[in-house]
Amino acid sequence: MPEVIFPGPEGRLEGRYHPQKDRDAPIAIVLHPHPQFGGTMNNKVVYNLHYAFYNMGFTVLRFNFRGVGRSQGEYDQGVGELSDAASALDYLQSMNNNSKHCWVAGFSFGAWIGMQLLMRRPEITGFISVSPPANMYDFSFLAPCPSSGLIINGTSDRVAPPSDTTALVNKLHEQKGITITHQEIEGSGHFFEEPHMDHMIGNVTDYVKRRLTENTR
Repeated sequence: MPEVIFPGPEGRLEGRYHPQKDRDAPIAIVLHPHPQFGGTMNNKVVYNLHYAFYNMGFTVLRFNFRGVGRSQGEYDQGVGELSDAASALDYLQSMNNNSKHCWVAGFSFGAWIGMQLLMRRPEITGFISVSPPANMYDFSFLAPCPSSGLIINGTSDRVAPPSDTTALVNKLHEQKGITITHQEIEGSGHFFEEPHMDHMIGNVTDYVKRRLTENTR
């Protein structure tokens, strides 16, 4: 898988880019968990999401936020990280002009950043939000949420309690014109320790495949 370095707002950003042969392939970016708690693009959940999208025929990019790995800059409370994600999407789109579908997937802190990116970029057609930390961050900016997506979490998540995720989903369900699908993985914690990882990735794959055949927002 090619390592890539691309320009970000604070200098170079380091990523892994996995193109398809098909020029019209859909594209996806995958966003990693909190940089100050060991989050990197090689996090297991991020890595597995990356390959799940690639195996469904997507051209995929995952990358390190500023200050992580070989990415320049330093942690910026989510503000700069959102700009990093926008730069990553620009980079991905610049090489895949013919793409009809654009997805964003994020895990934990990355889910929060991904949902904000959704609000800024109308071309995003779907999202996957894994273990969104609705107890730590305000998601009220999703008003209205511009596209349909999947929110998935474990019932035994101690980092981002399921009750907060359910409250977030219920709020989003009140919005018209989009469908928020919510799935809980029974017994799984925040990081989808085995045997829950395969179950989670299977659910994500089923959801994305279904959405690609529907061709709806």
